[in-house]
Amino acid sequence: MDTFDPSRRQVLKGSAAAMAAGAMTSLGALYSRQALAASDPTRLAPVPSRYGPLAPALDQSTGLPLLQLPRGFSYRSFGWTGDRMRDGQPCPDRHDGMAVVGVRHPRHGAGHGHGHGRGYELVLIRNHERGGAAPIQAPGMYDRGDIGGGQRAGGGTTTLTWRNGEWRDIEPSLGGTLVNCAGGPTPWGTWLSCEEIKTDAVSSAGKKHGYVFEVHPEAERTSGRPLVGLGRFSHEAVAVDPRTGIVYLTEDDRNKAGLYRFIPNDRRGRYGSLENGGRLQAARVRGRRNADLTVAAIGDEYALEWIDIPDPDLDTIAAPAGFPDVTAGETLSGPFAQAWSEGALRMSRGEGIWHSHGKLFIVDTSTGVDARGRKGYGNGAVWVLDLATQRLRALFVSGHQLAAHNPDNVTVSPRGGVLLCEDGGESPDEYGPGARLIGLTRRGESFWFCKNNVALTSSQIADAGKLIPEGDYRESEFCGACWDPLGHTLFVNIQTPGITFAITGPWGRGPL
Repeated sequence: MDTFDPSRRQVLKGSAAAMAAGAMTSLGALYSRQALAASDPTRLAPVPSRYGPLAPALDQSTGLPLLQLPRGFSYRSFGWTGDRMRDGQPCPDRHDGMAVVGVRHPRHGAGHGHGHGRGYELVLIRNHERGGAAPIQAPGMYDRGDIGGGQRAGGGTTTLTWRNGEWRDIEPSLGGTLVNCAGGPTPWGTWLSCEEIKTDAVSSAGKKHGYVFEVHPEAERTSGRPLVGLGRFSHEAVAVDPRTGIVYLTEDDRNKAGLYRFIPNDRRGRYGSLENGGRLQAARVRGRRNADLTVAAIGDEYALEWIDIPDPDLDTIAAPAGFPDVTAGETLSGPFAQAWSEGALRMSRGEGIWHSHGKLFIVDTSTGVDARGRKGYGNGAVWVLDLATQRLRALFVSGHQLAAHNPDNVTVSPRGGVLLCEDGGESPDEYGPGARLIGLTRRGESFWFCKNNVALTSSQIADAGKLIPEGDYRESEFCGACWDPLGHTLFVNIQTPGITFAITGPWGRGPL
């Protein structure tokens, strides 16, 4: 069996020191751009990509034209819905958040039937945003009960490995959870998987949902225990400040979404340390009660302070009369209701969050106003929180679907390049329909890097040995984008029909 060695992850990080230094400079230039606020409050169109125009590219695993990419880039697919995993189970569907969590050094002769090979093996953990469905039978099982109508909790995670430019293995790691959307990696080499569900329901096994779970890179060590202290709400993503160990969390609940952080009691930073409790807090704009961030302009800036949430596990509360921009009868998550009563800010729909060089890149997928004038129904924005100063600034705001159509997950490359996963439907442009991967330049301008091109006939699917239904899946979102520690390979998912990709190419040609 392969062994996990967190120190090897640090070796790879250390060898990327030169890139990191360059990234610091690039991020500083990106973050400091303020002049746009007066003249250009939103971005209405992308800029030309330095990587060049997009064109259909053939998958090196199946020969199918699944992605549109710039010249010189190639990719391999893996872990399709229905593919057999190591234990014989079919791979679950609805791929979502993902990260490279560590590096293993395979013992001589290991490799699960794929040959000996040499070099480091990357370990990725991938979410599956499934509701009621056949459970993923995994080492870490949370809820085996009936969640209503004879349904079982079908969400969870799978663990993938990549070595020497090839996919190696896939196995289940977490099961019995619900709607595992995004999450985030920890500095100590685990994955925090988030349930994106707001409910007071209790299963027949006495389990509630809406929690965060820690997944170990060695699947058999995953406990399946919820991290109750991180709150029960419609979680989207998390990011950990490696300097302090504080965990930052987003909430996806339209126009009643808070921004949170968890200060752990146990700062040792190891698997299970977050189970030892801590304080959950929500962000409040200094000097401004219940600040509204559902509409933004490039350059908007706020000083944040943090307020304690007494009961992170509180049930939902009916939205009070006069609560803005929601319909009658809607509820607030228990944590958000407590935060709001103390003047906390609100976002539209907090989605991706990623740490890079002392800053958090935070996506609000629907910042803005739609054609009907509804707040919180726009095309989205990217905020940057400087952890040293606790100042939050709007880096990018999309004023049109061409610039970005509801970005969701976000990642930052070792070179400092910001990449957004689009979740806005078909997003038609000069390359046709298809969701996009969108990069940001050092000036905070967007450009198109990749398009979903998955439209397959039954014969194409059969020839590739896959089990998905035929169809046009180009509207399906990208999610789970992440780089290996050296920035050679970009890993990303398309949620439906459920495919994971490893993309390589001349990254130095552009800002990613």
